[in-house]
Formats: sequence, C-alpha cells, structure tokens
Amino acid sequence: MTPRPGFRLGIYVFKDAEIIDYAAPHGVISVARRFDPELEAFLIADAMRPVQTQAGFTVLPNYSFADRPAMDAFLIPGGFGTRQEMRNQRLHDFIRALPAETLLTSVCTGSWIYGAMGLLDGVAATNRKEPDRLEASGAGMVPIDRLARIAPKCRISRARVVDAGRIVTAGGIASGMEMGLHLLRRAGYGEDFITEVARVMEYAAAYETYRGDIEYAA
Repeated sequence: MTPRPGFRLGIYVFKDAEIIDYAAPHGVISVARRFDPELEAFLIADAMRPVQTQAGFTVLPNYSFADRPAMDAFLIPGGFGTRQEMRNQRLHDFIRALPAETLLTSVCTGSWIYGAMGLLDGVAATNRKEPDRLEASGAGMVPIDRLARIAPKCRISRARVVDAGRIVTAGGIASGMEMGLHLLRRAGYGEDFITEVARVMEYAAAYETYRGDIEYAA
C-alpha cells in the first residue's frame, strides 16, 4: 500500500479528556514526522478557547468545529468527560457531517460516544478492560461492560485495537500508542516504517508485544 500523502489526524479535546489518550497518538505522529514531514496531527475543540482536560491539564485547540478542518482520521479520547460528550449534540453533528472516507477512531472510553450515536450497531469495538477502584466497586462498572450497555448491538471485542473498517477503536488508557502506530498502517506505511518509529520512541519491545493484538472486523 502506498502511503496516503499528507495524512492528517484530528484529535478531539474536551473537558476532562484523559491526557494519555490524546497525547499518545499525537506523539506517535509527531515522531513519525521526522521521517515524513507531510504527516500531521492537530487538536479540535467545539470552540477556540483553552480546554481543561484531566487533572487540570489545559490545552489550546488548533481548530474549532466551525473551522471544519480537512482530516483523514478523527480521534476521540476517553476520560471522565466522555459521560457528558455522549450527550453533546454539537459533537454528534460534527461527526455525522464528516466525509465518509474519514476514519472514526477512539481510545479507551471514547468509543462510548460512537456507541451512544448508534454508530457501533453491528460493528465490533473495544474499550478499557481494567477498572479503576470505583469501577470495580458495586457502584461502578468496567468500561468495556458499560460499552455493551450503551451499544447493545455492538459486538464487544477484548482486542487492544479493533479495526472495523471506517471505525477503529482501542481499549485501555495507554492503547493510544497502538492506535497511533496502527493509524500509520492505515495511512499506508509499511511495517519497517512503523517499527522504526517505535524504535525511536524506545517502544519497540511493547510494540512487538501488542503488534498482533489487533482484530480486523470489517
């Protein structure tokens, strides 16, 4: 497969988004740009103002919804804020207006949003499988089990990355690394290129561990 020229990843940031969920895939593209400067990752928010993500970490978006930036893939991270984003009609309208060729991707509980929109009906997807203290208690629920409740017509997978064609989901907070590396694959880069990116990031051993933990469900 020939790399898609100028592959652009748009990452949605919102109040209480999990930092690693959006920073890891952004970081993968950042390192990959050392080998191909036409690659690009940027942040999108519903408005051009600072966004306070998890633990008070504040970021400035590059674009707002109104800008409608061109992109090859759109990524929703997880985090506590996904609970409100499931009801964010502005976000849902933005997603539905994206061109059909734009990949819809998520890390961790970001897939809840696609599930709430009905986009996972009949589609395989994953989510975080390791609960935090509250989620493991009687008052909570493991995120992957909550995905099954939010999207009962979704086929739940426990793979680290699930590639269902247009929709690609990753489960687990640190799985944003695998999402970023897999998006390089979807952009047409070969294994030699991806392995070199992982090596430079000193992530080669982890990449070797997770390389095969991908379910293709298209």
